[in-house]
Amino acid sequence: MRTTAKTAAAVLAAACALLLTGCGGSSGGGDTDSDSAAAAVVSTAANQPGTVLDTPFAKPQLHLTDNQGKPFDLVKQTAGHPTLLFFGYTHCPDVCPTTMSDLALAKSKLSAADQAKLKVVFVSTDPERDTPARLSQWLGAMDKSFIGLTGDFATIQTAARSVGVGISPPVKEKDGSITVTHGAEVLAFSPKDDKAHVLYMSGTTADQYSHDLPKIISGGTP
Repeated sequence: MRTTAKTAAAVLAAACALLLTGCGGSSGGGDTDSDSAAAAVVSTAANQPGTVLDTPFAKPQLHLTDNQGKPFDLVKQTAGHPTLLFFGYTHCPDVCPTTMSDLALAKSKLSAADQAKLKVVFVSTDPERDTPARLSQWLGAMDKSFIGLTGDFATIQTAARSVGVGISPPVKEKDGSITVTHGAEVLAFSPKDDKAHVLYMSGTTADQYSHDLPKIISGGTP
């Protein structure tokens, strides 16, 4: 399995490319749905790991099942909380576990009060295999407070597209392996308006998240 790369439109004063990374399987096929994902208008400061969105994304309307097997309304149950949202899958060999581990490490460096405010949500792009029990075990090894969501793939794909993340349905290869291709961005939603003002690309380090999180939790931008 390997890491793949994608591109979504990004506009500054002139057009430029916003690179979206994802992890996939052995086939290496591109994401056929990524071109229809919402475009992001961004501003990037030098030496800043986070990309500030000039037009923030609304939080997706997602009604799924959480890693405790209970119904979860993303908008309602994270309202007023700083929220980090990531689309991935538990069998991912590289990007997903690295991203979630970095978020867990960064969260552990926050004050107890800030840790209690922060919601970290992992939405499965491989919901057939990512059962609530599987999500609970996998996320629990990193941070037991992390929320895992699974359910109807079409619903998840629509939600991902609404925030500029392209994902494709899992594909079973001839050798029995499963290819799952998805964007690997972390979206940071402000507690002030429940909109994503900052986007983090794959490769953002735990230290970089640690630097930015207190500002995001307070409703600011890095």
